[in-house]
Amino acid sequence: MIVSEPMIRARGLRKSFGGFEAVKGIDVDVRRGEAFGFLGPNGAGKSSTMRMIATVSPATAGELRILGLDPATDGPAIRARLGVCPQEDTLDNELNVFDNLYVYGRYFGIDKATVRERAEELLEFVQLTDKRKAKVEELSGGMKRRLSIARSLVNRPDLLLLDEPTTGLDPQARHVLWDQLFRLKQAGVTLVMTTHYMDEAEQLCDRLVVMDKGVIAAEGSPRELIEEHSTREVAELRFGVSDDGNTHELLAGKLEDLGRLEVLPDRILVYSADGEEVIAKTHERGLEPVAVLVRRSTLEDVFLKLTGRTLVD
Repeated sequence: MIVSEPMIRARGLRKSFGGFEAVKGIDVDVRRGEAFGFLGPNGAGKSSTMRMIATVSPATAGELRILGLDPATDGPAIRARLGVCPQEDTLDNELNVFDNLYVYGRYFGIDKATVRERAEELLEFVQLTDKRKAKVEELSGGMKRRLSIARSLVNRPDLLLLDEPTTGLDPQARHVLWDQLFRLKQAGVTLVMTTHYMDEAEQLCDRLVVMDKGVIAAEGSPRELIEEHSTREVAELRFGVSDDGNTHELLAGKLEDLGRLEVLPDRILVYSADGEEVIAKTHERGLEPVAVLVRRSTLEDVFLKLTGRTLVD
């Protein structure tokens, strides 16, 4: 393969289910060795796109090339070089931890000695060596996700697909998984992931696309997207709720000259280069928030501007 050729190339890619179009003509390039993300809420078209890339769901229209090959004619050759970690764990509960890796590796035709060696290496990589004889049902949620990732690496894939890799995990388990994914990227594995966690995308992705309702709303590195679509800081202002529940809507008119506003049900977001100045001017106008917070802009702010809703809607 030519080094400069994208690992994934999509042009006008579409996916329909009956009369519903889940993916509406997107263009995507994923470069070798990068971590690329699809960011967006549930129903944005992320998982449908990933299933097409994984060659388990045919494209309705458009052009798609994976590893330089056409999924319509080269599906088996592509799948042999992919690692796939689906959103839902598909581990075999009848097998212990080690055998989940061993048996899966044998599906790829890897000889017994080699697959045993790889299984041991992967258990060490995901910190599950001491659980090698444990049943899957005995593992915590974080351990199951780590085992799923280990299994997706048995065939030493050129491209690793991760669909919502940390959904449902506690913060500590998420950070352990982030460290392992970062190490994979450092080792040269190309990662493609979907997520609706903006902090996950910022931590792991070199580039990403923001998807909403089947289209790409923006593309770039996390820093580029924040610089282009948001401000350096955000002041969050919370006020007491009135009887009719319209407190924030009513007060927004008194703040609109301080910067771009987003009025949410529980708070007002004021986008500015200086959040502390926003708070000072709010007080000068006789307004007394019950709580204030100044923070840096995040990808969630980018998504809120582009789509008018938060990532977790």
